[in-house]
Amino acid sequence: MARRIRWTLPLVVIALVMAACGTSTTTDAKTVTVIGTWTGPEEIAFRAMVKPWEDETGNTVKYQGTRSINDILAAGVPTGVLPDLAGLPGPGQMAEYTKAAFPLQPLDDVLDIDTYTSETSPALVELGKVDGKTYGVFIKAALKGLIYYNTASHDYSEAPPATWDDLISQGEANQGDADELWCVGLSSGDASGWPATDWIENILLRQSGPDVYNDWWAGKIQWTDPKIKAAFDLYKEVVDNSYGGGTNAVATKFELAGDPLFASPPGCEFFEQANFMSGLGKFKTLKAGVDFNAFPFPAINPDYTKAVEGAGDLFGMFHATDAAKSLMKYLVTAEAQDIWVKAGGALSANKNATSYPDDFSKNAGAAVANAEQFVFDASDLMPSAMNAAFWSHMVSLTNGDETVDEALEALQKAAVDAYKPAT
Repeated sequence: MARRIRWTLPLVVIALVMAACGTSTTTDAKTVTVIGTWTGPEEIAFRAMVKPWEDETGNTVKYQGTRSINDILAAGVPTGVLPDLAGLPGPGQMAEYTKAAFPLQPLDDVLDIDTYTSETSPALVELGKVDGKTYGVFIKAALKGLIYYNTASHDYSEAPPATWDDLISQGEANQGDADELWCVGLSSGDASGWPATDWIENILLRQSGPDVYNDWWAGKIQWTDPKIKAAFDLYKEVVDNSYGGGTNAVATKFELAGDPLFASPPGCEFFEQANFMSGLGKFKTLKAGVDFNAFPFPAINPDYTKAVEGAGDLFGMFHATDAAKSLMKYLVTAEAQDIWVKAGGALSANKNATSYPDDFSKNAGAAVANAEQFVFDASDLMPSAMNAAFWSHMVSLTNGDETVDEALEALQKAAVDAYKPAT
């Protein structure tokens, strides 16, 4: 059943859509307009990724990176002012866009589906489908919930904490001169707050398991449920023991939030983030496995020791031009994804892309491909309005503007509207 989407947006967003899309490829099949969330080093990696395709075909990729992609697509799907290809906020929003006035185009006749299916993690293949048709493909993947540490401060590699209690006891014992146990950073432009949603997701998965996790993002469990509250309460404990406290966490850019690990004296003992953090901030200047390392988010409930949260950059096609279809076919190949993998900070959605620069990245890629209990980033699966509310209230909770109970009550009110069926 289609979910209701709110289309009321500032005129400035409409203007941004127009600027982003430029000349439509319906009149110039040699140019493919693309919008994604990648900026800075990630944009450089994406441009390197598409360069061989441009050289071979003579076509051009006109790319714009923006953190306002949710607003751009929300403005474009009712008007048709859209790029040819777009990074999608998540599978939940992808499903909404297949029912829009100017919908996503199915890819079953664009890709060699048998090859794509055989080369891609089964969980990611299914997440790109709506009503049995493929509408989205993953350009790259991510492993969520890694606990980073500075190996010079203490090396946990021989005996990584297996449980949350063990993590806390070891961390406190080894904290030494570090200001606090944790570093946290939530700032990410229009997407500020998403790192805190990852915290909730990883805690809930390890506390209550995949079934509760999946029922939660699907709107089948209320936000005020004791299981959800338990995850929020534990996150609040992390914030209370974080470098600079909640106010600093909200003000700190997520890509720089782990840098205090390497200060003298250290700002923190631990930092939680996805595998792509290895290519950002201070981490990108250091050697993975030597200067820093990470261990998986430990179990809180022993029944869920093999649970893994993953995510990825999902792409869809709005304009089915020959050039756009050609680029989409290229992007799912191991040849294309190997370019980004080799640059570091990314995992491939294609099992045959193996040019990882170090064992740290190689092991993370294997964890996604071979996970026994795999769940996808929950906020990316929620309806757009619910996702936005989740981000926003995690900021308010973290900086102290809301209590846990106040945040959960507000999120439940948002859920009542966000999960209503379309009328």
